[in-house]
Amino acid sequence: MHVQAGCVGLGIMGRPMALNLLKAGVPVTVYARRPEAAAPLQAAGAGVAPSPAALAACVDVLFINVSDTPDVEQVLFGDQGISQGARPGLVVVDMGTSSPSHTQAFAARLAQQGVQLLDAPVSGGEVGAINGTLTIMVGGEAEAFARALPLFQHMGKTITHVGGSGAGQVAKACNQIVIGGTVLAVAEAMTFAKRQGVDAAKVREALLGGFAQSKVLEVHGQRMLDDNFKPGFKGHLHQKDMNIVMAEALALNLGLPLSAQVLQYLNALVGSGEGELDSSAIYHLVDRFSKPAS
Repeated sequence: MHVQAGCVGLGIMGRPMALNLLKAGVPVTVYARRPEAAAPLQAAGAGVAPSPAALAACVDVLFINVSDTPDVEQVLFGDQGISQGARPGLVVVDMGTSSPSHTQAFAARLAQQGVQLLDAPVSGGEVGAINGTLTIMVGGEAEAFARALPLFQHMGKTITHVGGSGAGQVAKACNQIVIGGTVLAVAEAMTFAKRQGVDAAKVREALLGGFAQSKVLEVHGQRMLDDNFKPGFKGHLHQKDMNIVMAEALALNLGLPLSAQVLQYLNALVGSGEGELDSSAIYHLVDRFSKPAS
């Protein structure tokens, strides 16, 4: 018997993930605030529910792909939210990037109804969502993870049960720290090479053969050379994620100076009107700050 899957949030990530479930033969029902967002899924064979509550009443595993912690809370506990229709035994999976501490609180509230919450943020961007090659970092109970794993395998390539509730969100926060810091380092390196009058493309080529090699240098270094910042991951979303990192660090009295610097660059990127560009467009700021005075 097939597991019945539900999906809320059919945007740049949620839509291809739901389509991959359908392609694998998984019965899927979706909810979308805008009918046009659900249309491609309906055309591919998905059912459509009138509300998150109605969706929760008819599925076994329900995936949420929304932007931020308040959005998750609204989908879970707002008017006609998931909690109003959820049956005991339902597994809810938050695949967005949210606050680890809020995630733990949400899980505790749902547990009172016999509902299990997994936090399962992803890395890999739109391309990974389309190709089903996402990296999925999961927090929550092992039994709920085991139930969701066959569905995760249609969405991602690397799937790790990191630990208890909130652990997936902690892993994603760590991912964003490393990505943000490395993007800033690559931006500084490319700018340094150019100011020295050296071909930055050749510098990148050389670095890719040594210990400085990274996916960020490979992908985002090329973006910087081409001045092409069509988003894979928008700057304002990276800003949101780094705000989560710094809020958690504040609660722990934990100093994260590099993360704070990355956030300031992202704040400036959004403030300059470039928040819809890929977050690696902080290169523009590094370049601008480094120009000699006229």
